[in-house]
Amino acid sequence: MRYTVITGASSGIGYESALAFAERGKNLILIARREHKLEDLKAEIRQHNAEIDVVVEPTDLSIMENVYAIYEKLKVYEIDTWINNAGFGVKSPVADQDLDKVENMIQLNTQALTILSTLYVRDYTNVEGSQLINVASSGGYSILPNAVTYTATKFFVSSFTEGLAEELASKGASLQAKILAPGITETEFAKRALDTDKFDYKERMPNFHTAKEMAQFILQLYDSDKTLGLVDEKTYEFELKDPVFTNLKYIR
Repeated sequence: MRYTVITGASSGIGYESALAFAERGKNLILIARREHKLEDLKAEIRQHNAEIDVVVEPTDLSIMENVYAIYEKLKVYEIDTWINNAGFGVKSPVADQDLDKVENMIQLNTQALTILSTLYVRDYTNVEGSQLINVASSGGYSILPNAVTYTATKFFVSSFTEGLAEELASKGASLQAKILAPGITETEFAKRALDTDKFDYKERMPNFHTAKEMAQFILQLYDSDKTLGLVDEKTYEFELKDPVFTNLKYIR
């Protein structure tokens, strides 16, 4: 049995992506902090297809020892797709940032993603059909006002994953590394970034996608040979693209 791992699966893009991959009959390993949300998702999936194996792993990936521990625990499974979706944002001027929250964001958005990506690449570089999909943001390709530190973490995700994709391709690896770069998406993201209990996307945002739409975009990326699935910030169209950053030739 082969599995798709999705981090940050308790809500938003992760939640809807789990449902989308389940519709294709994929067995799932779901990781997030909130166990009750994961159990609800598992129950929803099993209602539609009781034959799918759904493994729930409640874990806080902002704690680095948990990151290593969860990967080691999952080594008993054959994983054909690893989706690093867990992450959150901080929206405020740099001088006004809550540094505890910023530290937590950097640990989750960059450190945990890098560690999990590296461990997965070590084990699956030469496994046919394997994919690593890292969720960045359209803010990983342009700087957003009052979200400088957040976009910096997503620039890291974008450049790291594009570089990894080039590295793997240069070695003729079977594993493909890809980036999903959403635009504004109707999730819990805004509430957490702004530390508020309410946020109405319809009232406050001229353009946005639903999490369900983004889950369909991630399937399009999964099915393609392209490295990047990017939401254009002007048109809000989803585009499958080759790497954006300039790739320097490797020194041999």
